[in-house]
Amino acid sequence: MNVIARSANISPYLKSTVTVVSNGVRSVTPTNKVQRPAIVVITPVTPMVNETLQQNIISGVVRVSSSISAPTQIHQTRGAHSDIKVPDFTAYRRDEVKDPNVDSRESAASRKSFSYVLTAATGLAGVYTAKTMVYDLVMTMSAGADVLAMSKIEVKLDEIPEGKNVAFKWRGKPVFIRHRTQAEINKEAAVDVSSLRHPEHDSDRTQKPEWLIVIGVCTHLGCIPIANAGEFGGYYCPCHGSHYDASGRIRKGPAPLNLEIPEYNFEGNVVTIG
Repeated sequence: MNVIARSANISPYLKSTVTVVSNGVRSVTPTNKVQRPAIVVITPVTPMVNETLQQNIISGVVRVSSSISAPTQIHQTRGAHSDIKVPDFTAYRRDEVKDPNVDSRESAASRKSFSYVLTAATGLAGVYTAKTMVYDLVMTMSAGADVLAMSKIEVKLDEIPEGKNVAFKWRGKPVFIRHRTQAEINKEAAVDVSSLRHPEHDSDRTQKPEWLIVIGVCTHLGCIPIANAGEFGGYYCPCHGSHYDASGRIRKGPAPLNLEIPEYNFEGNVVTIG
């Protein structure tokens, strides 16, 4: 036991002896001390509630500096936003609501009336502007004065002898003006209307019995019929064999309708078509 106790007291010397005793190899003594890593203490996590958000929110000027030898540093100047001026809209407010001691609800009715009147006036101005623009557009796209002048033609009836048919051009279409004899008038008036394909009385197709005015276009395929021809002495379309009488009514052939009657009126001995 004494030997064991004594050996325990000299154990440090034995360790150093192992290092000092030469064993044929030169020992190397470290010149620099080994730096131990610093102990990192993890900070507790702070819950992000409303109060902590207001404290941690970035406000003011933030400067960030970083280099190779030093860690990144963030410098913040808090309260730098306190010099921002609050905008003043007093110049744009109405006089009724500038006084803080006066209840603005008392003038609400008059202010609403002004807003309604201004809105209505703006709407009326917009509608009038749109109407003017549409009118100008329609007038621009409509026919010119030279075309409108040709929309009506005047014919002197003295130049058309009795029993003759004269053709005129109106709006790109031929117009037949027929000076009928009394015999033709009596013949067409005696026709049984119920036997016609397109029933029309002769008196319904003329303003004056002696004058028949029709558009010279066949109602079948748009051909131009020949006057004073056909089985009924009126008009005949040689293209497909449509026969019209002296009242311009279809009597035979493929045409489904009578010859069209344009708008016209008499002014003395002159007829105006269109």
